[in-house]
Amino acid sequence: MTRSFLARNPSVLIFIACLALFTLAVTLMSEAGGSGAISTSFVKTLGKTLCLCLVALAMDLVWGYTGILSLGHMAFFGLGGYMIGMWLMYARTETIVTASMSNAAIPPTDQEIVDAIGTQIFGVVGGSEFPPVWAFADSLWMQLALVVLVPGLLALVFGWLAFRSRVTGVYLSILTQAMTLALALYLFQNDSGLRGNNGLSGLQNIPGLTGMPQSVLSLWFFWASAFALGAGYLLCAWVVSGKFGSVIRGIRDDEARVRFLGYSVEGYKLFVFTLTAVIAGIAGALYYPQAGIINPAEIAPIASIYLAVWVAIGGRGRLYGAVIGAAFVSLLSTWFTGGQVPSVPLGFYTVDWVDWWQVLLGLSFVLVTLFAPQGIGGLFDLVTGRRPPDRHGADLGPDKGSFREREAEQ
Repeated sequence: MTRSFLARNPSVLIFIACLALFTLAVTLMSEAGGSGAISTSFVKTLGKTLCLCLVALAMDLVWGYTGILSLGHMAFFGLGGYMIGMWLMYARTETIVTASMSNAAIPPTDQEIVDAIGTQIFGVVGGSEFPPVWAFADSLWMQLALVVLVPGLLALVFGWLAFRSRVTGVYLSILTQAMTLALALYLFQNDSGLRGNNGLSGLQNIPGLTGMPQSVLSLWFFWASAFALGAGYLLCAWVVSGKFGSVIRGIRDDEARVRFLGYSVEGYKLFVFTLTAVIAGIAGALYYPQAGIINPAEIAPIASIYLAVWVAIGGRGRLYGAVIGAAFVSLLSTWFTGGQVPSVPLGFYTVDWVDWWQVLLGLSFVLVTLFAPQGIGGLFDLVTGRRPPDRHGADLGPDKGSFREREAEQ
């Protein structure tokens, strides 16, 4: 009798239960929940951390399970933020412009309102007309669709071109990094249509909810981020649990052998690459309304490198490891860079953690790579007694000398 997905993957239930308890605890201790033990700003920090955990899940699926070291997934994350940010900025500006022009002696026409909105948004870069990329900025549903479509289509086209050419390894990583750099450099230009280096700001002001306290809005976004993380974890766990998961692990370990067995390696890799880009876009769409601003610096290649570091520290090839790594490094970064850690006077030099945090992060990555390749997630293996299968030990198959693994029967 075939066991259900959750029965075969008890870690999924454990993760969802822990996430639910964490969400409940934060809700009760938030200012909106009545306790006030957790400030509104920290609730926003936790909500943003959950979004980073979601994009780390995507990175683990594409790198830890499929073996594609993508150094461009934060570009998809940023594009998701830009897509929802366009609607947030347009709708908020429309409300302000309409209110200011409502007292005019002659009621303004629709075109005059649109022109005033364009001047308000693009005046900072010396423009007043809406670029073509803002064609659907007045429609929430269209922009929500673009949150999925834009990162997905970019990943689909890029992946198809790269995988059909059988670019692998470090060369593929360099290509993804080049794509990210090209996109960031384009967005830095004022004529890109997205306000250049100024980016999109004021995203924390949700249209139609201007009278709602930030404590309530931050809690709502925290709930949405927690739900998205839970759904993303379920989806990723389902993808890696069955035959599909076995195939992508095979691609990671020995791509040539999987191709020899008749599987469409390029098709599998393209699907995973596109799916994870969509997940990253959704995470970005939830992250930047909580951050309040997005600019091209968020898409710079260094952001994607940080993402790979988070997953490596947490333990790649383990979905919970990616979540732990992203949460651990993100919260620790907030603590160090927020000026809460006292400086260390050495007499001849004072260590200021705001400046030295990145050095500490890089050193941690090197140490984990050399001495703890399984990352923080490997600690759970020690506690639970989980060990990797012995592929050259006792007979596990029907014939003497066969090494069929027990996990293949689960």
